[in-house]
Amino acid sequence: MVFSSPIFLFGFLPLVLLGYLLAGKSGRNVFLLIASLFFYAWGEPVFVLLLLTSIFANYVFALRLSPRDGISSKTTLCAVVSINLGLLCLFKYMPFLAENALLVLGRSGTRIENTPYWLANWPAMPIGISFFTFQALSYVIDVSRGICPAQRNPLKLGLYISMFPQLIAGPIVRYSEIREQIDKRHWSLDAFSEGAMRFTLGLAKKILIADTVARVADIFFSLSPGSLSTPAAWLGVICFAIQIYYDFSGYSDMAIGMGRMFGFRYPENFNQPYIARSVRDFWRRWHMTLSRWFRDYLYIPLGGSRGPSWRVGLNLFVVFSLCGLWHGASWTFLVWGLFHGGFLALERTAFGKALSSWPKVFQHAYLVFVVLISWVLFRCESITDASHYLTVMFTFQAGDPSSSIAMHFGNDALLALLAGTLFCSNVPKSLVAWFRSKVVLPSTFLEGARAASFVALFALTVLSVASNSYSPFLYFRF
Repeated sequence: MVFSSPIFLFGFLPLVLLGYLLAGKSGRNVFLLIASLFFYAWGEPVFVLLLLTSIFANYVFALRLSPRDGISSKTTLCAVVSINLGLLCLFKYMPFLAENALLVLGRSGTRIENTPYWLANWPAMPIGISFFTFQALSYVIDVSRGICPAQRNPLKLGLYISMFPQLIAGPIVRYSEIREQIDKRHWSLDAFSEGAMRFTLGLAKKILIADTVARVADIFFSLSPGSLSTPAAWLGVICFAIQIYYDFSGYSDMAIGMGRMFGFRYPENFNQPYIARSVRDFWRRWHMTLSRWFRDYLYIPLGGSRGPSWRVGLNLFVVFSLCGLWHGASWTFLVWGLFHGGFLALERTAFGKALSSWPKVFQHAYLVFVVLISWVLFRCESITDASHYLTVMFTFQAGDPSSSIAMHFGNDALLALLAGTLFCSNVPKSLVAWFRSKVVLPSTFLEGARAASFVALFALTVLSVASNSYSPFLYFRF
């Protein structure tokens, strides 16, 4: 059940909002926990047991964690971290590791007749396992560091780990960020209205922009190298760059908006990443909750930016190799992570100092170029596919009529691409600031116009949802 589906928009969400209001202050946490477990069980009726296992294990072990207990606490922390990572590896990475082990054995001369039955029938990866596992890890590590006390109410911890707005695709919320809100939060009509507008904005980004350009990206990435032309290859990766940003940031907006509807304040997850002028700046703006997670729980413990440059570079490569694998069990994701780690390490050398002296337009062009190349790795199914696609991008191939841009790029895609590019920039904010400096209007009029525009945007998006069954979600099984 994704947020852009009719069953969620017109069934689940209205019923949960109504039930939440009727539950009263004393029953809202329990009601939200039940609704969240139902939400997860809708798509994963069996794997809801895995989610409950994660909640139970982290609840029990966290009660035994204390920064004052020394070796005993460290042993407990190692145990609970091993359980969390073990479950993640078992369900997300086991097929990938087993397939590559069989490949190595085959090349070494070991006879392998067929794919083992257990591997061929390995269960699909539970949705959102990377997100709720990282939230659980941040909780137990923060408890062990004394940043926050262990939660003694299992229902409250269960709500934190399983809360449906950010359960399957983030943002990654730390327990310390909403601990007080779980215990006591204030619901108001203003907060609900603010949340509804944020949700509408995210839904529009997903449906009107991401889904529209996704059709073009999917077509061009599916063509064979001999059929694909160089202009079509560049257009395909540009469309994918717009798709993944508006798909994921749209989902984050919907999650943050729903959180406000229920009285929670979730951390921001995106801050116009495509206006960055370096890869380092890009990662301060893209999926910010994940970047901070890796910084605080892996990069800094490894030594961070301290020590010689080779050690800092090694730390970055370790962090971003794991960041790549976090996104998926595939060689393409690993190489994607190493690609970003390599440029981050490069920017800490003399190249970084030279880059900062370039004109801003060249800094920005550098960032866009690097990110577009990286998205090819992220989007392709294999390293071979990615190398073929990149070859077409840089060898000026004519392709065949099946890759004609005019054949696949209609007015709706053009409008979505232009709107997506425009709202990636600072132009809209600058225009609004300029207009307000030139025209003074009553605040009541501005609020009314804002509300009316969001109602119209919601209506347009709902019509698009009703008339369109194509709505891929890139982060659905992360």
